[in-house]
Amino acid sequence: MHPRTLFRSAALALAISLTVGAPSAFAAETAATAAANVVRKPVAQGLYELAFSPTQNAVFVASSGGFGDDAGPSQVLRLNPETLVVEKAIPLERKAFGVVLDDAHNRLYVGNTVDTSVTVVDTAQNKAIGIVQLMEKKVGKDGKAAYTHDLRELVVDPVNNRLYVTGHSGEGSVLFVVDTQSLKLINTIPGLGNAKAPGLVFDAANKRVLTSNLLGEVVTVGTETAKVEQRFKVTAEQPMNLALDPTGKRLFVTDQGLEMIRKYQGTSIPGFVSKHPGKRVLVLDPKTGKELASIPTDAGPLGLLLDAPRKRLYVTNREAGTVTAYDSDSYKQVATYAVPTHPNSLALDAKNNVLYVTIKNGDKDEKGSEESVARIAL
Repeated sequence: MHPRTLFRSAALALAISLTVGAPSAFAAETAATAAANVVRKPVAQGLYELAFSPTQNAVFVASSGGFGDDAGPSQVLRLNPETLVVEKAIPLERKAFGVVLDDAHNRLYVGNTVDTSVTVVDTAQNKAIGIVQLMEKKVGKDGKAAYTHDLRELVVDPVNNRLYVTGHSGEGSVLFVVDTQSLKLINTIPGLGNAKAPGLVFDAANKRVLTSNLLGEVVTVGTETAKVEQRFKVTAEQPMNLALDPTGKRLFVTDQGLEMIRKYQGTSIPGFVSKHPGKRVLVLDPKTGKELASIPTDAGPLGLLLDAPRKRLYVTNREAGTVTAYDSDSYKQVATYAVPTHPNSLALDAKNNVLYVTIKNGDKDEKGSEESVARIAL
């Protein structure tokens, strides 16, 4: 998420409308039909992740404000889910990137990547109510104080009042554990691998979280044992975001295939040799690591969202500027939505079957211009 490093900029700069029982009958939508279903609106500088709240009937999106002299304010924006008009701007003290929503408790947790902390937002009151510092700065060999880990994904366990956040570093990624009642860091679990660890998903039924890393591994941490319980190698060279089937039998993993990440791996991982171009979603058995399927995607797949009741899997393809939809049983592509330049994060209004997407600007966009949110009627 942070532009000062090659990985952060690469990794972080990082659909149906009928009945649930009938998705297998749909053919691929035409480009014209898909385009008619997309509404897009510029919102603010430096957009990253977003979440839809059924309780508040609102879309919440993180805006870092960007970087440099023309950077805007850091804030969480509350959007009208129909018009994408900003209903409320919630100011933050620190830059906002990843988010996870605990709708039952009216909480939005916002990752402050460059400060290795989490800001807590009350979505009913539309205000920030606290900051959880996950790590203190350390003085390096250059004599300067800096954080050794940065953040990306967050997941929440609302039943047990826990928040999990990956702190990733090439020198040893970790899992931060926060008590969401006291808003205190209660554990830092090592062992996620000596590489960036971008992916994170919570498996409530099996009391575990799963993470991915750029060593080509999936690592499982037990939420009760508070330790790494399993790790296995996968064929994905750039395993990024994760989505888990509610049955716990399938793990979906985007394999991005970006050249700049490949360069990062080549310089930071001893003996690394690229063997796969990526551009796919891997389907794995999360307990054994066995590869169940490989789904071709457009260029630069990153974000994943599984709508299990409707048997749909949605993927943002950052380099292609598209969101693709797949039948999550047959793995056949059923729709493509053009949302250039760089679609990033996904959220779903399951009741109304509407998908929301943050869209990052490209090199040809004016510096400091606002980035967009798209609303896709599925």
